[in-house]
Amino acid sequence: MIRSMTGYGRCQQVLDGWDVTVELKSVNHRFFECSTRLPRTCGFLDDKLKAFLQQHIARGKVEVYVSLDAVETADSRVEINLPLAEAYRDALQQMAEKLSVRDDCSVMGLSRFPDVLTVRKNEADEEAIWNVVRETAAVALEKFIAMREREGERMRDDVLSRRAFLLERVAIVEERSPQTVREHMEKITERMRELLGSATVDEQRLLTEAALFADKIATAEETVRLRSHLDQLEQLVCSSEPVGRKLDFLVQEINRETNTIGSKAQDLQLAQVVVDMKAEIEKIREQIQNIE
Repeated sequence: MIRSMTGYGRCQQVLDGWDVTVELKSVNHRFFECSTRLPRTCGFLDDKLKAFLQQHIARGKVEVYVSLDAVETADSRVEINLPLAEAYRDALQQMAEKLSVRDDCSVMGLSRFPDVLTVRKNEADEEAIWNVVRETAAVALEKFIAMREREGERMRDDVLSRRAFLLERVAIVEERSPQTVREHMEKITERMRELLGSATVDEQRLLTEAALFADKIATAEETVRLRSHLDQLEQLVCSSEPVGRKLDFLVQEINRETNTIGSKAQDLQLAQVVVDMKAEIEKIREQIQNIE
């Protein structure tokens, strides 16, 4: 199934002592482009996340947001500067003796002095963090792809309905073109009879004129190629592979053949048919700009 390049997916869960949130969103882009917003201490995740996502996303401008918070205190430790605490204690005792005041030094009091207690973060286990982020990103990616596929299904149905419209118009062109030759011949014959009066009309001259006109407005080659292109269009929009670039090229070819038919049209009805076809092709072109 084809996918849209517009998608969104989010997952938040607690794994191995970490509260992890991964959010993905994307918009149209010619190629795969990924930008990340990560916690300040998790820059090492950038390349890993981009490589992981690129395995599953072919095109689109993807933004990734990662939030990571420890739900346990295991990532921090409190260090005691004992020499400094002893120095503070000795200083307080000396002050009490010199000033003849009560020595009320306590652990709580010492702990309030600068740099006696220091909270330090434990070294992050990068591999462990990557594992929990990757597992969370995988769930968000699943939702992200599901949304892209739902959008892709709607686009496929729309493109196929427009393809059916184009095939109907191709059938009209195939039916109408020979009629225009006959109508042209009738007009020429009538005109020559008016000019020549009772004189005999040169049948050979009429046949030559008919042949030249038929060759000039012949659209058989274009309609055959159009049918072939429209068959390819159906195959591509029903494919499970990324086909956005192929579709873009194919629609250009469909438009080229339609323009050629339009340039050959010597009939008001055919000209209107070509206008209708070009309007539908433009709508298809707009749709496929969002296909991965």
